[in-house]
Amino acid sequence: MSARVIAMDGPSGTGKSTVARRVAERLDARYLDTGAMYRAATVQVLDSDIDPADAVAVAAATVDLPLAMGCDPAQEIVELDGVSIARRIREDDVTANVSAVSAVPELRARLVDYQRAIAEDFDEVDDPHGGLIVVEGRDIGTVVFPSAAVKVYLTASAETRAARRHAQNLELGLPSDLADVLASVQRRDEADSTRKTSPLRPADDADRVDTSELTLDETVDAVVALVTDRIGVAH
Repeated sequence: MSARVIAMDGPSGTGKSTVARRVAERLDARYLDTGAMYRAATVQVLDSDIDPADAVAVAAATVDLPLAMGCDPAQEIVELDGVSIARRIREDDVTANVSAVSAVPELRARLVDYQRAIAEDFDEVDDPHGGLIVVEGRDIGTVVFPSAAVKVYLTASAETRAARRHAQNLELGLPSDLADVLASVQRRDEADSTRKTSPLRPADDADRVDTSELTLDETVDAVVALVTDRIGVAH
């Protein structure tokens, strides 16, 4: 039995990570945040004093990325060399440079292989999740798992997404200015949608969910309903 993948894509600030975690909890599924992987690679690059715009150096610095990811939606585990960087990956310098780092083809290829391996790493007999996993990112339904059982593309206006990211930063105790966050969101959209390797775009067969006017609970309900309709998962 292969993994049953629920692919969740969308731009920064749509509430994708929170929604994906809640959906995984509701469906008793595993969860994988692929964006955290690229942020972890960015931490490796920055802490090695490498210019994120130097694609050759970035590729070399991340060949043996000592990354460990958890799949429990209730507990975020992101480690480099055994040290938790779950907070570090959300800091401004990482956010400002993750698009450049994640655009490096060699890095993307390695992390895509890792993402697929994680999804397939379950016990076919004893896995309580039945191979079900919610994987969220920006190219899950188009590149990583083009045959995913369910594909969801979350979207929202740039202003809404900036307000959410600003609130998240404040909740984490990080310095934040709403105007700066909006500018960052718009730059990230441009960079992610125009990169040559795996640009951000909805899969042709993805269900679009606009979260601009939806609460978190309403968004989770909408996604769970889509999953139930597609593959009949009880919740």
